[in-house]
Amino acid sequence: MNRTGEDTEHTAPDLSLVLVSWNVWDHVRACLDELEAHSRATGEATVRALPSTEAGQPTLTFEVVLVDAASGDATPDLVPVRFPWVRFLPQRDNTGFSRGNNIGWRAARSGSVFLVNPDTLVNPAALRELHRALWSRPDIGLVGPRLVRSNGELQPSRRRFPQRLTGFWESTWLGRAWPENPWARRYHCRQWPDDFRQEVDWLEGAALMVRRDVLEGVDGFDERLFMYSEETDLCLRIREAGWRIQYCPEAEIIHHGGVSSDQVPAQTHIIFNTSKVLYYRKHFGVLWAELLRRFLLCEFALQLGLEFAKLLVGHRVALRRDRLHSYWRVLGTGLRPTG
Repeated sequence: MNRTGEDTEHTAPDLSLVLVSWNVWDHVRACLDELEAHSRATGEATVRALPSTEAGQPTLTFEVVLVDAASGDATPDLVPVRFPWVRFLPQRDNTGFSRGNNIGWRAARSGSVFLVNPDTLVNPAALRELHRALWSRPDIGLVGPRLVRSNGELQPSRRRFPQRLTGFWESTWLGRAWPENPWARRYHCRQWPDDFRQEVDWLEGAALMVRRDVLEGVDGFDERLFMYSEETDLCLRIREAGWRIQYCPEAEIIHHGGVSSDQVPAQTHIIFNTSKVLYYRKHFGVLWAELLRRFLLCEFALQLGLEFAKLLVGHRVALRRDRLHSYWRVLGTGLRPTG
């Protein structure tokens, strides 16, 4: 293998893990340390193996493809030195989640691709269970684990596809005012317990194992969705192609969450809501997308007014100024998708 990450070997591993990083070296190191600690080297420089833990259990071989989106931290310098077994693909710009993952899975060699965030801790049992679930039936195209936060708290990840009103009642003031509204309940699959294997519409993108031919069939992520809503769109196209998507709680993975987006709160608001509008335009049409866009702008205008009022009375001044700056930037964009 050369230093650009291009493969010069011929034997494909059983599984390819694809990670996209942006200024999260501490999490990248912890994630790769965890994988390294529970695996061993093989005869190929970029392939490692999970040893068998039960009689008759086959060894599972894997590679890691790490796409770095022009990080300014230690990631580009230290990954090749500390983890020479990783296929490292540094980029010249911030690719975003969708394009970064597309670069990664297209470079991967296995028929099983695990799209996993670097702020996760992946244990061998979860990898084996997901791989087994993915190939347990010929019509399963994508599977995902139970996600928990570092404190052990469940991070809900099962979803149904949004309906036209969902965008107005989920992750908005209306949703926070009426959290048990029917659109949010349906969207978050609250009618079903989360402790048994089940078919779902889509799963959050922190950890998704998918067949490579499924990704090829739908042409991967829509790169207009820089980050957020991209996994919803991907899963919708996978379902429309006739594949099933399965939630597998037997596989449990720790996910810290938000470590890249928390670095740029204003930009996160912009990208999250613009992606939401783009998803609506793509799947519900221009009229519904425009209604949602105007609703979201009104919501940010109201929040801007509220934060200004709190600033005037001297309540947590530094926080109010930060939020005013963020909300003003959001309003300045008009939340107009560029794609």
